[in-house]
Amino acid sequence: MKIGLFFGSFNPIHNGHLSLADYFIKHTDLDQIWFVVSPHNPLKHKSTLLDDYKRLELVQMAIEEYPKFRTSKIEFGLPQPNYTIHTLAHLKEKHQDHQFVLILGEDNLNNFDKWKNFQVILDNYELYVYPRPGVEAIKFKDHPHVKMVDAPNMEVSSTYIRACIKNKKNICDLLPEKVWQYIDDYHLYD
Repeated sequence: MKIGLFFGSFNPIHNGHLSLADYFIKHTDLDQIWFVVSPHNPLKHKSTLLDDYKRLELVQMAIEEYPKFRTSKIEFGLPQPNYTIHTLAHLKEKHQDHQFVLILGEDNLNNFDKWKNFQVILDNYELYVYPRPGVEAIKFKDHPHVKMVDAPNMEVSSTYIRACIKNKKNICDLLPEKVWQYIDDYHLYD
């Protein structure tokens, strides 16, 4: 089975994430997409993150109507901050019958050489890269393991959503209904 790994803090997950994942399922050779909820991205500040299990729960709510989507909390049990190369090693060990592909944005591709053991990842895994507004992939785009996927641009971000919630703006159309209801009921990100 060919699994697309969609890594992220998903702080919170939003309709842009879901639309992108849905596009990858419908327009590539991926059999499933696993949303890998990251406890701490080494390139981001942890202080802005909602609790790990709350974010996982929000992702589970968001994807429950998508039969080819799964959640993964594999990084929760790994030393922090975690690096993608370690996650891939654990996944490969646990799921030897699966082929894993990384799904990432052009902005991450341009910074890929800052990732720990990036060359090992590039040599052993495919990278499916989606466009990001205002970004053009320069580095690695011609590598044989890099596949540029012309997925639609979603100009919504979790940062924007958190700011809107903090400022009491109605953003329910940017989130799955259950996710918005949960965030609103429990005053998350207020």
